[in-house]
Formats: sequence, C-alpha cells, structure tokens
Amino acid sequence: MNTQAVAAATTDLKVDPTPCTYSIGKRLSLLLALQTIIGLGVLLASIYGFTHMLFTAKQDEHLRDYSAVLVEVLREADTKGGEAEMVNKLAWLGERQPGTFVQVLRGDGSELYRDASPTFDPLKAPSRERRFEVPRANGGAPLQGRVVLDCTSDAQYGKRMALLLVFATLAGGAFVAWATYWRVRCSLRPLLDLAAQTRAVDVRRLDQRLALPEPIEELQPLVEQFNGLMQRVERTYVQLEGFNADVAHELRTPLANLIGQTEVALSRERSTAELEDVLVSNLEELQRMAGIVNDMLFLAQADRGVKARRGAPVSLAELVRQVVEFHEAPMEEASLGIDIEGDALLAIDEPLCKRAISNLLGNAIRYAEKGSRLCVRILPEGEHGVRLWVENVGPAIAPEHLPRMFDRFFRADASRCEIEKPHHGLGLSIVAAIARMHDGFAVAESGAGRTRVGFSLT
Repeated sequence: MNTQAVAAATTDLKVDPTPCTYSIGKRLSLLLALQTIIGLGVLLASIYGFTHMLFTAKQDEHLRDYSAVLVEVLREADTKGGEAEMVNKLAWLGERQPGTFVQVLRGDGSELYRDASPTFDPLKAPSRERRFEVPRANGGAPLQGRVVLDCTSDAQYGKRMALLLVFATLAGGAFVAWATYWRVRCSLRPLLDLAAQTRAVDVRRLDQRLALPEPIEELQPLVEQFNGLMQRVERTYVQLEGFNADVAHELRTPLANLIGQTEVALSRERSTAELEDVLVSNLEELQRMAGIVNDMLFLAQADRGVKARRGAPVSLAELVRQVVEFHEAPMEEASLGIDIEGDALLAIDEPLCKRAISNLLGNAIRYAEKGSRLCVRILPEGEHGVRLWVENVGPAIAPEHLPRMFDRFFRADASRCEIEKPHHGLGLSIVAAIARMHDGFAVAESGAGRTRVGFSLT
C-alpha cells in the first residue's frame, strides 16, 4: 500500500473531535426517572414481601388450628367408635372445609381416609401442607395425617398486587420524568433568555448588557462576569477605534506633506540644490512616520506581556545624568536647570529605562516655564521598589485629564502642543509600557503650578 493510500485511510478513520451535545432537561429527567423506579421498586418490593409474609403466616396459622381440630376429633372418635367413627368425622369436617384436603394413613402405611372429591388439585394448585400425628387409644401405632390448604385465591391476589405494584413503579417513574423535564425546562428558561440576549450582541451593540427579570443566585455571578467582560470589550473597542483614528490622523500629516512637496517639486524644473532640499524635507517626514510605526510596534509588544530583560544593578541617578546630557541643548534653549535628588541601585533593562527617562524629560522640557528648574526625584517605594519622578513648573493639568495622561495620542488641550516641535503623542504611553514591563506602573500629579510625572520599578 502506498503512502497516499495510507494517508487516505488514516483520514477516513479520523474521529470528529467535537463532543456530542446533550440536553440537561432530558438527562436529568432520565436520571431522576431511573432513581424513582429504583426507589419505588425497592419500596414496593418490600411491601410485596411483607404482604406475602402476612399471607404465609395467616395460612400457617389456619393449618395449625385445623390440624389441632383434626387431632382432637380423631382422638375422640377413636375412643368412641374406632376407625369407622373417625372416617365419619373426617367426612363431616371435609364437607365444611371446601378449601382443604385431608388424608390419614394407618401406622402400617395403609390409607384410612382421603377426601373423595376435593375442590382443588393438591398436586397442581398453589397450596400449603401441614402434617400431624394422632396417637391410638388402643396403644397401637399412631395415625399419620396431612392437611393441604388451597392458596389459589391468595396466589391470584398476590399476582394482581405484583402487577399493580410494577405498574405503579413504572407510572411513578414516567410521571417523575415528565414533571422533571417540564420543571427543568421552566427553570432553564432564564438561560434561554440569556442566550437570546447574548446572540443580540454585535459590534453595533457593544453597550448591550445581560439582564434577568428576577435575580437568580446561581446565574447572577455569570451575568455579572459577562457584563464586566462586555464592559472591558466595549472600552477596548472604543480605545482601538480611537487609536486607529489617531494613527490615521498622525500619519496623514506627514503623508500630505510628502505628497505636496513632491508635487510642487515635479511641477517645474528644479535645480539640484532645490531637489536636495525637497529630499531632506521628505526624509524628515519619513523619519517621523518611521518613529510612529516603531513606537506602535513597541507598544504592541508590551501589550502582549513582554517583560524587560534585567541586567546587573545600576545607579538610577547615574542613568538620569546620562539622559540629561542628551537633553542639554533643548534645556539650554529653554534656560532650564535640573536637580537630581536621591539614588537607588536596581536591576533593570537599562536601554528601556533610559528611553522612559528621556521621554519624561522631553515632556517636562516641552511644557516647563522658561528659566525654571526641573527636578528628578528617586525615592524608595516598598521593600524592593523605586519611584522616579520628573517635576516641572508650568500650567497645571486638569484633574479629569490626569488618568488619561498615558493614553496613546492623548493631549490635554491644544495649548500644550508646540507647533514648532511637534510630537506624535506616544511618549508617555511608552513610559507606562516600560513601567509595566518592569512590573510597575506610571503615575501623574499636577497642582499649585507644578506637574510631576513618573513611574515605579520593582
């Protein structure tokens, strides 16, 4: 057999991994019906057994009493008239006990008496038998007798009772199955309503929430968890839509500049120097677009849960001084000074932390008042954590804007944007991402003319 044939045969033998669905109502109905049948069966079988025991005890008592009567009658008859009298007495008693059969044997085994025409066949009909012994008045061998009781009516009654009990057991099981299925269907109706409400949720109705007509203890946690999930999904979807719109807006400006400058350059003959100027301007726009794309890729990696690669412990104050040297030119241009307070040794991802500090310093320089001083504070937090603040003097940020300071492309207001030095609004988002990669978080405070933005590291 070739390889293709083996592969085809293997494909044919594959089993669908999808499990078969089942109905909770039907399964519960069958299980409860089975339990009911077993329970009722045991109970009714016990009742039937006790009833049979009562019938047996009644029959034994009747046989015992009748045997005692026969013994007394035969002893008396033997005393008065011998065997002839005994036969007469037995015949007389036999006529008055139609449901019995009596047979008496002499001591030598010969038959003394036998009911001539019994109303039942002692060998075939349901019956019970009791043997008795009658001593002879003359001192001879005692008579041996037996009395058989016809139990046909009791047996028929027991059979009818057994059929009735079996029918009651099956009927009880069927009724329990139907009642359980109906009750489960009614009880599961809220689940069907929740399923219908869930099917109604789509992209255009993310504000849809599940609700029950009346609170159900078992379902309420599920409803609350689903509504919480939908709230997070809605918030994420709104943020994603806003993020896409912001990305399109940020990329549209450099693309428009590129297209406009290129069209102008192609509109007439240009000298080599003019074309070089156009290419340099286009290169700046392309670099800006590349920066936006790179920052977006970095944020996407951080959102996927990538952790920082920690190295040997380093001095955070020394790290800040290295970053400050990179920002000396814009600080001198804005006549800004800087103070570095505190220090800590911590195992961090040095390039990422430099980038976060650089973004914080750039943000502070951008919005600080000219001639003021910046302050970088490094403070211990908890047992192993550190918080790094960058503080500047400048316009206060409204309290409602502080929670969104680290959102992508967020700007509190137009007055805080420099047209001469545009930025694409991802700097503080990157700071928050780097903090998360170090198991920390970003935070911002503003008031009394001072703004502090920083992050924690652990």
